[in-house]
Amino acid sequence: MKAFITGISGFAGSHLAEHLLRCGDRVQGSSATGCWRADTPPRLRSDVPLFRWELGAGPSRDAIQALEQFAPDAVFHLAALSVPHDCGTDQPTSQAWAVNVEGTRHLLAAIKDLPQRPRVLLVSSCHVYGPVSAAVPRVDEQATLAPQTAYGKTKLAAEHVVQAAIRSDGQQALIARAFKQAGPRLHPQLMLSEWIIQLVIPSPDPIRVLNLDSHLEITDVRDTVRAYRALIQHGRVGATYNVGSGVPLCSGDLLYQLQAMAGSQRTVIELAPGRRQEPLADIRRLQQSTGWHPRIPLQKTLRDTLAYWETQLAGGRNRRSDHE
Repeated sequence: MKAFITGISGFAGSHLAEHLLRCGDRVQGSSATGCWRADTPPRLRSDVPLFRWELGAGPSRDAIQALEQFAPDAVFHLAALSVPHDCGTDQPTSQAWAVNVEGTRHLLAAIKDLPQRPRVLLVSSCHVYGPVSAAVPRVDEQATLAPQTAYGKTKLAAEHVVQAAIRSDGQQALIARAFKQAGPRLHPQLMLSEWIIQLVIPSPDPIRVLNLDSHLEITDVRDTVRAYRALIQHGRVGATYNVGSGVPLCSGDLLYQLQAMAGSQRTVIELAPGRRQEPLADIRRLQQSTGWHPRIPLQKTLRDTLAYWETQLAGGRNRRSDHE
């Protein structure tokens, strides 16, 4: 399979590229900068062509030519402003709308002109769902769509763009709604990374966390990207699929496990106490279509995320020492 990934240099994009290469696929990708991150695995740098494509800025003749030459069988659309804080609070910023919504429209327009249309997977988010209760936290794909954040609103709008292209242009597209993920290379502003960075950096100060009573789920990103490939191969055009573990967790328990792994006994300050319930994924549709299930235990996900940040932060300290 020849696979093209937008947002390939990001957290999930780089893990997806690694998985596709292990499966024997040919891979090409784009990012807004056209540059790999410093922590990119060497094999991606050597084996995967990467070019610059700012999807939110409009059509790119160079990008379209690259797509025509590569002639992908599958397109994984991961490019987005994916840190919710960066998208605004109640209403999306103009940049979030340009990248997450108009960028999706520009990608589909480019694909529409290819001689042979690939299958397209839009990676959306569980943030498109409305609030859930502690009594009924699990959501299937027919659950109420009522995003409460600017990020969620852009992802739902991107879904509408995809569904409209399926109806009007015959796009061979489907949608994955991703739930919380973790693993090596997790963005520093996301929950587990925020905690781990505080745990790893030597300091007498307390660990500051938003909430210790959030009920949520986490899937290892390496499991998540397996689901994306399985959906491109076996998913139904026009369908939407939840991608998550469906296993309920509590944020406080996660923090205490990380503290034990890091050997930290520092005090914890909770900034916004109170019980919070996030949606849990009903993944029966995904499993029925693909046979996928999570394989990586939570303990490994936490240990690997911790080890990644220990390495990154130790490297930073060493580089500073070399210049002192």
